[in-house]
Amino acid sequence: MAFSMLQLFLLGALGPRLVDRLGVPEAVLGLTTTVGFGTAAVLSPVGGRIVDRVGPRRALVALLALSAIALGLIGAAPGPGPLLAAVALGGLPQALANPATNKAIMVAVPVSRRGGVTGTKQSGVQLGAFAAGLPLAAAAGAIGWRGAVWVAAGAALLAALWAWRALPADAPPRPKGVASGTARSRPSAPVPWLVAFSLFLGAGIASVNTYLALFGAQRLGMGPTAAGALVAVLGVAGIAGRVGWSRAATPGRAPWLPGLLAAGAVGAALLLATAVRVDRLVWVAAVAVGVFAVAGNAVSMVLVMQRSGPGRAGQDSALVAAGFFAGFAVGPPAFGLLAEHGRYGYGWVLVAAEFAAAAAVALAWAVRDRRTRAEGPR
Repeated sequence: MAFSMLQLFLLGALGPRLVDRLGVPEAVLGLTTTVGFGTAAVLSPVGGRIVDRVGPRRALVALLALSAIALGLIGAAPGPGPLLAAVALGGLPQALANPATNKAIMVAVPVSRRGGVTGTKQSGVQLGAFAAGLPLAAAAGAIGWRGAVWVAAGAALLAALWAWRALPADAPPRPKGVASGTARSRPSAPVPWLVAFSLFLGAGIASVNTYLALFGAQRLGMGPTAAGALVAVLGVAGIAGRVGWSRAATPGRAPWLPGLLAAGAVGAALLLATAVRVDRLVWVAAVAVGVFAVAGNAVSMVLVMQRSGPGRAGQDSALVAAGFFAGFAVGPPAFGLLAEHGRYGYGWVLVAAEFAAAAAVALAWAVRDRRTRAEGPR
């Protein structure tokens, strides 16, 4: 999970250096996120069916190998055009990540432990944020931003080799007729709602991930390393939030948690808007985004596994991930237009509105779900 989205956090943490040394405009920096996650959103439904067919081990090895290739090409990019092409390739492992890891949990982890394990698994994304924001951003000061990206590519390649050797072999593929039958089954009841929730949540989170470091450098006067540390703080807080809230997501509580966490994320975004005038609040806001907004995605995956029908875990996970990735694709460009004119305060208000929309969708579904369960089968 850390490697599947590491390119996003690296582009955000290294944003000040990319703008200064590669000549990447602020709006194009947001477009990198759009290209990568647009690719992931389009391919996620197909990725889910592939994982259900070939098994999590093969999918995870492919994910890590593709991550290594994409990171290597990002490090070699001579300008914005090749950079965008490399980022598009990085959308492929993102499309495989949630289906493959959720499928592995469904196969290997007892039901009673799946919530905590899912939270730990999802926190891998924030481990990637920490790695990008602190050690890799610091390494960029010594070996250049390209060298830091190539270090990440080498680590992904080593992880792919480890996965091939260490993970248990996948079960034989299902008979063709069985696989096609499950592929045609309808998504589980909460999935369409979680797709909409993830769309708005992803739009807000992506804007924070992409522009937080640049905001610190351009508006708050931080140096590149200190600005990158904001992303690391966000990552650490996201790890704690994802593990803690996922463990709390029992079948009775889980339907309400996405809406409540998104509501908390609204407050975090408003803190970022206030940091334009009170700069110290940016650290508190980074923690709050991790604890509330980032944790919301992990809880949505717990809900998917609690409610998915037989044979649909990979596909349902992929559909929800597609909504999340679509949000990542559409959020940063809108923010980037404001950032180019120095209007970060308005940008953070836009993020707050996106989180508010996510909260409204999630709470509406939770109310509907409670009524449906109270009425029982007719």
